[in-house]
Amino acid sequence: MPLTSKLPWAVILAGGDGTRLRQLTQRLTGDARPKQFCRLFGGQTLLDQTRRRADLIIGPDRQIVVVTRTHAPYWAGLEHELVPGRLLAQPDNRGTAPAILLAALAVRGLAGDAPLVILPSDHDVADDAGFMDRVDDAVGVVTAHPETLILLGIEPRNAETEYGWIEPVVESASEVARIGRFWEKPSAGQARALLERGCLWNSFVMVGWASAFAQAVQAVTPMIAAALAPTAFALGTSREAAALERAYRSLPTVGFSERVLTPLAERFSVMRVKDVGWCDLGNPRRVVETARRRGHKPPWRFEAASMTA
Repeated sequence: MPLTSKLPWAVILAGGDGTRLRQLTQRLTGDARPKQFCRLFGGQTLLDQTRRRADLIIGPDRQIVVVTRTHAPYWAGLEHELVPGRLLAQPDNRGTAPAILLAALAVRGLAGDAPLVILPSDHDVADDAGFMDRVDDAVGVVTAHPETLILLGIEPRNAETEYGWIEPVVESASEVARIGRFWEKPSAGQARALLERGCLWNSFVMVGWASAFAQAVQAVTPMIAAALAPTAFALGTSREAAALERAYRSLPTVGFSERVLTPLAERFSVMRVKDVGWCDLGNPRRVVETARRRGHKPPWRFEAASMTA
C-alpha cells in the first residue's frame, strides 16, 4: 500500500438529517427522508447530482459517501452501486466533524495519505463543469503545498444572512488568499458590509490532504480523534459496524464549521469561485429561487413558495 497518493478522493457528506428543509421534503415525499435523498430538480436526488458532479474529476472508485444508519431505507441501493469500502454508515449523525475525520481515516486505509475533496450533498450548482474546474485547481494547489487546506468561497449575488461568510486577507492578485475570519449568519447590516468588502459565501466545499483534515480535527477536538482512532483498523472489514457503534456511543455532536474552521481560520485559505450558480438548499425560498433559475416548474413550487412567506 502506498504511503501517499496524489490522486484525489471525493468525500460526499450525506449523513445530515435535513431538518432545515423538513417541512417541504415531508410534504413532497410523505416521509421523513432528508433532502439529500429527494428529487427536487429532475429525476436525480441531490445526492445523485453530487455524485455525478464528483465524477467530472474523480473516478467512482475514489468516492466515499458518508451516510447515517437511520436513513438506510433511503440509501440502501448505494451498497450495490458503490465500490466496496466506499460507503461509510455512521450509527448516528454526530455532525460534520466526526464524518470528515471518519472519511479521512477510511481513505488513508485504502490509499494512504491523499488529497480529499469534501462535498456536501445538499447543494445545487448550475455550472457543474465550471465549479469542478475550480475544485480541480484547488487540488493542484494542495498537491503542491500539502500543508494547505482550501475552502471554495463563492462570489456572492446578494447580502445573504443565512450563509456563513469568509473574509479573505487580500495580499496580492493570487487566486488563493489567507482567511482573516469567518462570519456565521450575519445580521442584514453586517451582510451588506461584507458584500461591499468583497467577502465570500462559505460553500463548505473543502480541499486538502487527509492527514491535514485529521490534524485539524485532532487539534481542537482530541476526544473525537481518540474515539475514532480504533475504528481505522476495522473499516472495510466485518468488524466495521461494531467498531463504529462503540466509537459513536461517546461522541458528542460537533460541527466542523463551528468547532474546527472558526478557531483554526489561520490554517485555511480560500479560493474565489464565481459565475457557477452555486446555492445551498437550506430553506424553501432558496429551493424556489433555484427552480426558477433552472427553468423548472415542479408542481410543488407553489407549496414551497407559501412556506417562504
